[in-house]
Amino acid sequence: MFAASHLLAAAALFPASAAGSADSGPLAAPMYLRGGFNGWSIDHRLAYKGKGVYQADILVSPGYHGFKVGSKDWSVEWVIDPAASVTVTAGASYRMRTRSGPEDYLFVKQTSTWRFSVDASDPAAPLLRVAQMSIPSASMQDPHQGHAVSVSREYGSHRVRWSTPDAGATLRSYTQSSTMPLRDPGPQSTTYQEAADTPTVRSGSLAFDALFALAAGEMKQNAVAQIKDGNYNGAAAIDCDCFETGEKWHYVWTRDLSYAADLGLAMLDPERVRNSLDFKLSGYRAGIERAPQVAGSADGLQIVQDTGSGGSWPVSTDRVAWVLGAQAALNNLAPAERAPFAARALRALVNTLENDRLAAFDAASGLYMGEQSFLDWRDQSYAAWIVGDLASLASSRALSTNVLHYQALNLAASLAHDSGDATRSARYAGWAAALKRSINRHFWLEHAGMYSSLSAPHFDGAPLHKFDWLGQALAIVTGVADGERARRILASYPHGPMGAPVIYPQQQGMPVYHNRALWPFVSAYGLRAAAMHANVSVADAAYDSLMRGAALNLSNMENLEWITGQPLLLDEQRPALIGPVINSRRQLWSVGGYLGMVIGNVFGIEVTGSGIEVRPFITSKLRREVFGAAKLITLDNLAVRGKRINVRIALPDATNDSGWFPLESIAVGGRHLAQAIAWRQLPDNATIDITLGALQKGEQQIRRVDAAPYAEGPDVFGPREPSIAGITKPATLRIDAGGNGAGVVYNVYRDGKLVAARVAAGAWTDRAAPAAACYAIEAQFSASGNRSHHSVPRCTGTAIEIAPTVGGVAQPHIKDWGKPGERLRFGAVHLVQGGEYGVQVRYHNRANQINLGISGGVKWLALKDASGRIAAQGVVQLPHARIDQAGAPPVMSTPLIARLKPGRYALEMSDFYNMSYLQSNSTFSAAGGADGPSNKFDVHGARLLRLK
Repeated sequence: MFAASHLLAAAALFPASAAGSADSGPLAAPMYLRGGFNGWSIDHRLAYKGKGVYQADILVSPGYHGFKVGSKDWSVEWVIDPAASVTVTAGASYRMRTRSGPEDYLFVKQTSTWRFSVDASDPAAPLLRVAQMSIPSASMQDPHQGHAVSVSREYGSHRVRWSTPDAGATLRSYTQSSTMPLRDPGPQSTTYQEAADTPTVRSGSLAFDALFALAAGEMKQNAVAQIKDGNYNGAAAIDCDCFETGEKWHYVWTRDLSYAADLGLAMLDPERVRNSLDFKLSGYRAGIERAPQVAGSADGLQIVQDTGSGGSWPVSTDRVAWVLGAQAALNNLAPAERAPFAARALRALVNTLENDRLAAFDAASGLYMGEQSFLDWRDQSYAAWIVGDLASLASSRALSTNVLHYQALNLAASLAHDSGDATRSARYAGWAAALKRSINRHFWLEHAGMYSSLSAPHFDGAPLHKFDWLGQALAIVTGVADGERARRILASYPHGPMGAPVIYPQQQGMPVYHNRALWPFVSAYGLRAAAMHANVSVADAAYDSLMRGAALNLSNMENLEWITGQPLLLDEQRPALIGPVINSRRQLWSVGGYLGMVIGNVFGIEVTGSGIEVRPFITSKLRREVFGAAKLITLDNLAVRGKRINVRIALPDATNDSGWFPLESIAVGGRHLAQAIAWRQLPDNATIDITLGALQKGEQQIRRVDAAPYAEGPDVFGPREPSIAGITKPATLRIDAGGNGAGVVYNVYRDGKLVAARVAAGAWTDRAAPAAACYAIEAQFSASGNRSHHSVPRCTGTAIEIAPTVGGVAQPHIKDWGKPGERLRFGAVHLVQGGEYGVQVRYHNRANQINLGISGGVKWLALKDASGRIAAQGVVQLPHARIDQAGAPPVMSTPLIARLKPGRYALEMSDFYNMSYLQSNSTFSAAGGADGPSNKFDVHGARLLRLK
């Protein structure tokens, strides 16, 4: 059986007459070929060719490409096997099922045109056939022919060349070519032009000047008048003078935009950044009756959490990344434009922060729960079992997201202070200070010299020995990490030959995307962190990584494989591991990262609320290898707050010694100034003259790691997570190795605390076991020390099941419960033993797939004692659960933790809200969109589990 909504959608797809119309054939509604090769877009419609056959021809680059046949709104999907992915073979035919399921795959060795043919003569069982049609021929014309100046650089076995027809032109044109096979079909060269309304660089290095112009040009390409996403507005364009996210991503997403704005875009186009940020704010839909527990103003204006894991917020809580872009925009907007945006930002922040405090704050740890920021492909950076239990993902706590909440609280406190609201300012400043203490207390791993990226979920909660570069860098640049911790992080985080991977250690059996990848925008944050603490080696690694990536790929790419730096690493022996799985040119945050690298790090220009801070960070390697014989580098035509400024840096002589050149002096119009230059000290068309001092050694420590790109060895990978196969009383655990072989030991955690280290698989007995406890196991490579995620926690305490009731009568389950305003009562329960309990709802939410949508269940749960007094209450989450398996069993919600005395209790569930209640999602194509809010699920009961 599969969801009734899919049955209805499938029925609507086919006309009552088998013949259909002459133009559309058997299909009454269009279907599209959607996959990694086109960003899962609706760019390739299946066109009717007669006799029941539909076709789409598409130029496909090398790779292992997931794909499906799907309708515009994903209400209908066709896959070959709903239970497993199938890799198709050219020329073979495959019967498709008209239901949802995992994507199928096409392996392509060489860029070529492929024809996807679907015979829908039998609408209940369409027949798919895939065939290779043609291979494009390479152009033999030299793109640099006739240019006056040309330079080239070797990157391993590949060569990049830049040229310009007139090096002396005020605004140059550049041509750039690369011998490295590109990710997407197209020529091996590109031509771009400097523009009068963007800054230019003159450094003595044609390549450096050109790459800055490339990034500036890609920023302008991403500046659009309309945005579009197949899941919104019926796939029609939406008017918005905004930034789109990249060549393959034509929409505005909260985190992508905000990181890009913070890294560089807000300085160069603050008005467009403001427009884009404003697009990511929304109030409630008309007619929404706000539940009494929901905080904030009646209109509900708040930051939008985009579609995603488990049905969006609060499984994911990194919508607060918005504050990074907002702070940057506020610094760069002219006063007349800043004031109204500041007021709107404060109102949205108050509503966001107050409700995040209710829905996602864990008072026991003092931390916010929710998915890691941007590392939102569950399989890539979480335990393998998490995809079947997204409530556990929701209850875990992530370093990156907590640092973002810290910044959000600080900005809210500052804006409240500026508005004259001292009470609210003090409230948020206090929350921020407490959160900083909690981050340092719970995430810091002293022996590793780094913060844990995330904690294990509920009933465990231990910080995991997993690390991510964005979280570490954000902790440094926001000041969460003090100077000593910042220096240790920079020296401890592993760097591969092409730069820092976004996670470490890597996870076995996963293709390249977040796993085994470096992302330029994350490298840009790492550069910021390194420059703040003068770590020369880490900064040089970031400079190299950012410049190499843009040079070889002719664009600022979304991501790259971390060992080779390639935009696509083919693994013919294991095609399922090929990646990056998805990649886009001119990715917005990569563009912002590159522009910020040049303006903010090389030239050292940072805009603050009161003026400009000047902090260049030029290393001896950058001076020697990039700027060469140049004595002066310039950044011209930079517009800030309506003023045009030029920046000139006089370079010291090059040296082979390692280090960096500190700031010696700053002058404007011959007048020497401090590093902080006030707006009143900057006339229009001012030139800031910077002189650098004598070489300083700085910090040199960096951790280098290397590996064969196709190997999954213990040096850079973690083990697979083990499991607890069973527990016998009083507390003997059977440790299942989970597929790990020799050289692996196991660590045992009780209630989130390590109680046994480096034990063998098999039986282990807790000699100090309490009456009730929860256990989890972690695998560790003996040689490298790299560790796995934790196992599913297993608890020994008594569990009490409670049935839902209707009219006081117990029910086996209640289907589609949860309309706004509904209340649900459960049967009474009598506790014989007092203690700490976890109260959970047993449910199944099939509103959408686990990686999509805005319809995660978010409800208010209240436990009352016999006198009707509240014993415990709060938000519980009931995220999307697996719907691609027939008869999928119910799962458990996030827990409400309560310390209870013996006695009689009653449990009641009522409404809260989710992202489908927001006006911005009123045109969303799936559940929670055009048909109204969706906060519904099947209820199978509740459970009180004794924890202590």
